Amino acid sequence: MLQYEEQDYRNGQAVIQKCADRYLIQNPPSKPLEGKDLDDVYALPYTRAYHPSYEQEGGVPGLSEVEFSIIHNRGCFGACNFCSLAFHQGRYVTARSHESVIKEATAFGGNPRFKGYIHDVGGPTANFRHPACKKQAKSGVCKNKRCLFPTPCESLDPSHSDYLTLLRELKALPHVKKVFIRSGIRYDYMLCDKNSEFFSELVRDHISGQLKVAPEHKSGKVLYYMGKPSFDVYEKFQERYKRMNQRHKKEQYLVPYLMSSHPGSELSDAIELALQLKRYGYMPEQVQDFYPTPGTLSTAMYYTGIDPRTMKEVYVPRTPVEKAMQRALLQWGKRENRALVMKALKEAGREDLIGYTKDCLVRPDYGQTQRRPAQVKEKGTGKPKRRGRENKKWTGRS
Repeated sequence: MLQYEEQDYRNGQAVIQKCADRYLIQNPPSKPLEGKDLDDVYALPYTRAYHPSYEQEGGVPGLSEVEFSIIHNRGCFGACNFCSLAFHQGRYVTARSHESVIKEATAFGGNPRFKGYIHDVGGPTANFRHPACKKQAKSGVCKNKRCLFPTPCESLDPSHSDYLTLLRELKALPHVKKVFIRSGIRYDYMLCDKNSEFFSELVRDHISGQLKVAPEHKSGKVLYYMGKPSFDVYEKFQERYKRMNQRHKKEQYLVPYLMSSHPGSELSDAIELALQLKRYGYMPEQVQDFYPTPGTLSTAMYYTGIDPRTMKEVYVPRTPVEKAMQRALLQWGKRENRALVMKALKEAGREDLIGYTKDCLVRPDYGQTQRRPAQVKEKGTGKPKRRGRENKKWTGRS
């Protein structure tokens, strides 16, 4: 926590820790690059290609997804507890000039592989284009407050006008057909902006079918340990996103990033999230299982079992079996996860979710006491109708 609090280029102090008979010294962060200095870094003659040594291995296929993407900012004041951005880029956001970004996009036109689509104009968080508030430039970031957690700070500047202007300028370039945003956005920050112009144009022009957002979990307890906003903020954004798509006659979707086994998450919390996803009729193709990485508050929780913000104990799912169960619960409909989901529900005392009703996550094993529902005749037809078949598409059973 001490290390985290000193990650500020204006007020941060050196941190010294004794290690055996020596001392480890962490210097305060350097001043972030901004303005001309940041532009100069991106003006260097990058090849936008993988190293020739990869040619014999067939190249790097993933490069095609980012070859024509643009990074416009640096830093992130979102400060999620499981993310190390607050340590290695800082919470103070800086951005490239419009001229620098447009120059990079203009150069795409000379590349024969460019088909007119800019895949992303983003960064650590796509819709951060300036510092969280005006006082950060003079006084640095707050030690005892977060910009967006647990609720947005009253000093927050949520304007998207500069970012929107940049997107419009890129879209107007003669060789550009579409400008997409594929980096994650902070939807809670978007909701703070009273001007809906950016939201409208985002939905109308800058989504390639799916928008990535990161609610991460459903449980309020787990979200607290993650440093993320409450789930009702996501539901509010989801509803506005739906209405905005209807307004522009678009069929576009939200892709929520979700995390299992974060410190504070018990089986009951994973089940809560699984049930919420089932109510949505959505099962994620990918789930990120929490993994301790250096330089985050969540890793400190994982290692010590203590929340460094309060110095109180926090539950930590550590065993491979429990981590596998929590992950499987978020993908309850996959056939290969069935045994783990059954085990998790039994251990959590939620065997009421093993059955044939629409609220159940899995069906019971054949031969168990809970039997398949009896067939009844469909009214007016004389044909048998089996209850519980509405679950078919979510349980993965054929």
